[in-house]
Amino acid sequence: MDILRTVRETLTFTTETSPLKRTGKWLLVYILIGVIAGLGSILFHTLCELGMHFFLDGLAGYRPPVPAGEHALLPPTDTPFSRWILLFLPALGGLVSGWLVYTYAPEAEGHGTDSAIDAYHNKGGQIRGRVPIIKTVASAITLTTGGSGGREGPIAQIGAGFGSFLGNQLGLSERERRIMLAAGVAAGVGSIFRAPMAGALFAAEVLYREPEFESEVIIPAGIASAVAYCIFCLVYGWGSLFHAPNFTFTNPLELGPYALLALVLTAGGFVYVKCFHGVHALFAKIPIKNHFKPAIGGLLTGGIGFFLPQTLAFGYGVVQQAINGELGIALLLGVALGKILTTSFTISSGGSGGVFGPSVVIGGALGGGVGQTVDALLPGLIDPGAFIIVGMAGFFTAVSNTPVSTIIFVSEMTGSYHLLLPSLLVCFLCQILAQKVTIYVEQYANKLQSPAHAGEFFVDVLQSFRVRDLLGQIRKFVTVPEGMSFAKFKEFFSDTTQDYFPVVNTRNELSGIFTNRDIRTILFAPEVDDLVVVKDIATTDLITTNPDEDLGTVMTKFTKKNLDCLPVVDVQNPNHLLGMLRRREVIAFYNNELAKMKRQGNSER
Repeated sequence: MDILRTVRETLTFTTETSPLKRTGKWLLVYILIGVIAGLGSILFHTLCELGMHFFLDGLAGYRPPVPAGEHALLPPTDTPFSRWILLFLPALGGLVSGWLVYTYAPEAEGHGTDSAIDAYHNKGGQIRGRVPIIKTVASAITLTTGGSGGREGPIAQIGAGFGSFLGNQLGLSERERRIMLAAGVAAGVGSIFRAPMAGALFAAEVLYREPEFESEVIIPAGIASAVAYCIFCLVYGWGSLFHAPNFTFTNPLELGPYALLALVLTAGGFVYVKCFHGVHALFAKIPIKNHFKPAIGGLLTGGIGFFLPQTLAFGYGVVQQAINGELGIALLLGVALGKILTTSFTISSGGSGGVFGPSVVIGGALGGGVGQTVDALLPGLIDPGAFIIVGMAGFFTAVSNTPVSTIIFVSEMTGSYHLLLPSLLVCFLCQILAQKVTIYVEQYANKLQSPAHAGEFFVDVLQSFRVRDLLGQIRKFVTVPEGMSFAKFKEFFSDTTQDYFPVVNTRNELSGIFTNRDIRTILFAPEVDDLVVVKDIATTDLITTNPDEDLGTVMTKFTKKNLDCLPVVDVQNPNHLLGMLRRREVIAFYNNELAKMKRQGNSER
């Protein structure tokens, strides 16, 4: 606690703090998030390595292949391979992790990234302090006993949890805490996948279903991600996760098969998302305690792993084998389908793990299957290995709506930057074709729909509409002539409910205006009745609007002089009064439009 107190005092911001000092203190905050997230990645990766050694290898004798950029922490055991132990091991892991999660932190169930997205949008960046701890242990148990999942969900929640915790300790605002949460997500994901740039972009892009970035997140996330990446690599080595040949794109005719790949990936993504959420809905109806549901999911996972062990655990080594050309079409397609099922059973039943890792495996397998098929039909046109890498990117784009960060992710994870053009084509085709399909149910369509930005878009929404959109709300006020005596006006005033009085000259042109507040002091002074005319009361410094003016500008005019009503004049003839527009009508119009947008956003979620 003394350390936290010292950090809090060091990072305290005051109004007197110079911009340079404030920048330095924020930089220190983001570096600290990166340090903790990097250490968290090391801890989680180490737990996974130990778990794989003692559970899958030590008990079942199963040693999954690993990607070229990773190496086993301990030498393999002499345990003979047993399919029967492999059948029941995921159920045992599900039983332990289910009890742990639903007893101590139910929000840690599932794939984790959704929880971080929900905390960003709906909880002011708040994540309970125990969640990262429970998530770390439960995910390590789930994944190292054969459960199918990835690393990014657990490590995203770990990084997000620390960012939220640090924001609370420093007494920061909701906005600042949300940024720190997103920086934690970026740092965790960027470090454990050795993709720091992609981690930063992913944290800013994954929040929304439409092509939109949380721009204020990118720089903090980039700093934290770079620091975490360096710390992780100091322990587990530098370089990319996968090793790939120097694939190149040199023939425009390849774009045809790549477009076909996008269609296959979109169809596969649709099946994956529907299966994932369908299994979740099915398990929700099972009338037993949630604590035991991951064990059932684990048993179903083990049933598939009994026949196809490649679908268990992470599966990254399978992708490496596919890149090396060691797997045939039948096995690749079997892995793709089996991985869809095992991931759905593991995570949708309440188990703990990420969905990015399985998506990489599924996409790579589908890409390899398509690539080998095209190569058999059109020999020499394409390199099947390149389709594996592009398939990894396209498939996750199809299920997550994160095309930009995914392209960078796969490029950094494979060290292959020469496939950016086909990756752009495939990812953006998948984005267009699968925009309403997402594995992340907590994503909002855009910033306008997000509660995190409630109230920020008042002017932005109004600026998209014109006064002419409210023509039905513009009221015809009775005008008064300039030469009307005050005595005559008092007779008119006693019979009207108007509070604004437009004044016109002899040509019926608008020349001034006044309100009932302007005449309050002389209303009961009979000595001025025949001495004062309306022209003497009215102000000629008119603030008006017209049908072509946007409502954002109109609202600014209302607030500038604290007006409740504005004259609406003709665009071509500013002296011709069309009517009066009240501020409350503009606000009511805004509220109606916002309600429509929210209903539309909710219907798309």
